[in-house]
Amino acid sequence: MGLKVGVVTARFNNEITEKLEEGAISYLESCEGVEIFAALVPGAVELPLACQAFLDAGCDGVVALGAVIRGETSHYDYVCNSVTDGITRLMLDYKKPIGFGVLTTENEEQALARAGGAHGNKGEEAAQVVMEMIGLTQEIPATLKTAAILAKPKAAKSSKAASKTQKKKKNAKK
Repeated sequence: MGLKVGVVTARFNNEITEKLEEGAISYLESCEGVEIFAALVPGAVELPLACQAFLDAGCDGVVALGAVIRGETSHYDYVCNSVTDGITRLMLDYKKPIGFGVLTTENEEQALARAGGAHGNKGEEAAQVVMEMIGLTQEIPATLKTAAILAKPKAAKSSKAASKTQKKKKNAKK
């Protein structure tokens, strides 16, 4: 069974986001049976809409990549909250994972450190999260279904035992 995974990358701060995208796609390419679909969006605020489009098109999960660097105004806070809220809502509404590879840093140096620098590549990590969560969200229902199947014979034996006990009581009264 092949998996379809979307990768959505914001173009804003592209020196950073391109590195995040390289990390995510490289990781996904190393996974067996994964078909990768990629799209670019203008900025971080547009990430949730493109993620939704991938989910609507049948992707099993999406990796969202962007870099929001604090500036001198409160715009940073609005962008960060908008992206976080939008992606969280999509995951819960669609019941499918979205790897949050959106850097929210104080400066460009911090962002570069997280885009393949001293702090690793958060794009790669977001892709790993998507793959893990796809597996987990498929495993949990299967585990519960198996548990329900295994529990049925025990319940049937219990009800048969109760029927025998009731018959014995009826026969004893006669």
